[in-house]
Amino acid sequence: MNEPMNVHDELKFAGARVITRRHFLSRMTKSFGAVALAGLLNGGLMGSNIFGAQASSAFAGLPHFAPKAKRIIYLHMAGSPPQHDLLDYKPKLNDYHMKPAPESLYKDQRLAFIEGVPDILGTPYSFEQYGQSGAWVSELLPHFTSIVDDTCIIRSMHTDEFNHAPAQLFLYTGGPRPGRPSMGSWMTYGLGSDNRDLPAFVVLVSGGKNPAAGSNAWGNGFLPSIHQGVQCRSEGDPVLYLSNPKGMDRDVRRKTIDTLTQLNEEHAQDFGDPETLTRIEQYELAFRMQMAAPETMDIAKEPQHILDMYGAEPGGASFANNCLLARRLAEANVRFVQLFDWGWDTHGTGAGDDIINHLPKKCKQMDRPVTALVKDLKQRGMLDDTLVVWSGEFGRTPMNEARHGSEYLGRDHHPGCFTIWMAGGGVRPGTVIGETCDFGH
Repeated sequence: MNEPMNVHDELKFAGARVITRRHFLSRMTKSFGAVALAGLLNGGLMGSNIFGAQASSAFAGLPHFAPKAKRIIYLHMAGSPPQHDLLDYKPKLNDYHMKPAPESLYKDQRLAFIEGVPDILGTPYSFEQYGQSGAWVSELLPHFTSIVDDTCIIRSMHTDEFNHAPAQLFLYTGGPRPGRPSMGSWMTYGLGSDNRDLPAFVVLVSGGKNPAAGSNAWGNGFLPSIHQGVQCRSEGDPVLYLSNPKGMDRDVRRKTIDTLTQLNEEHAQDFGDPETLTRIEQYELAFRMQMAAPETMDIAKEPQHILDMYGAEPGGASFANNCLLARRLAEANVRFVQLFDWGWDTHGTGAGDDIINHLPKKCKQMDRPVTALVKDLKQRGMLDDTLVVWSGEFGRTPMNEARHGSEYLGRDHHPGCFTIWMAGGGVRPGTVIGETCDFGH
């Protein structure tokens, strides 16, 4: 007869039962998977030195140009700005203003809210050319005109999705459904962190609500949860529950975390769940953040002329404050800083979301701090290795939406084309890439 197992053997046996296929495959990346990847990359441009292999070609393990960007600040105008009124000037729209749109603009098209035969919607705003590129810029962006020569405007963007949540997920994860790692998660997974006291991936939200995709827009998907974006705030505690509870000082907190670490290490040894190790790292990071985060996130430490340049006000929550925080986080070598500013969904159902009353207000809130961010990075010598991206998740239609007969002017969702701009990080400044048709469709 077999002898009964002791407690330790029983724990090991239980651990073997709970190990999932995902855990098995994740471990294999450290052995067979790594060997296979090394073989695939060894002759490529980027991979010859990743695993210590000797470069076998004249490229010596380098890409075709020296990479410059070390971090990204992504400025997302959630809801999506109307490109026709900001950076993609289409005078033909004004020639056809409030005339029936050509059938080619709406027949067999997937439109979110437009029904029947829509009218063309011209822009009520004047445009002028600026910079060495001669980029057309709307009167709604007077500050941006001063940094046109630092930016690359791209008008040829398009997407597969025409509703907010799927379009945001498609932009950040490559798929319209939750479950895939976001852009910032992949960056931290591939490049790691340059600051052990702060998260490598930080998210800042303004506009009164989270983006339509929610936290999936900065989720880690199937990557370890240490790579998930950490949402911070510009007022109160930078991170919820970061401060110690009443009656607990830092020494007690340290002892608590040490005890939790010991228990988690024993659990990881017995059951082999990689997420347990991630949990240990998160507790330790949170402890270090108690000292580092309040210091970094305190914009009151900035001189008054910098606060004035951004239009930032310490103690409040605003997009301007978040832009200044983004610069401070970039200075602290945070790898990926993601700003979401809700309120750019200009359908024209009322004065609160049209292009006459609402759009100028949103542009005024955004134009000054975004321009200040680019100038501030440049004057500190940080723009060369910081990539700044400004975008929405899709474009807007050249037709007036007129939902339910609304007399307010606005544009429906449009996946066919939209405009973004980038600055720094090796991007060629003072350029315009891509072109849309005469109707910006």
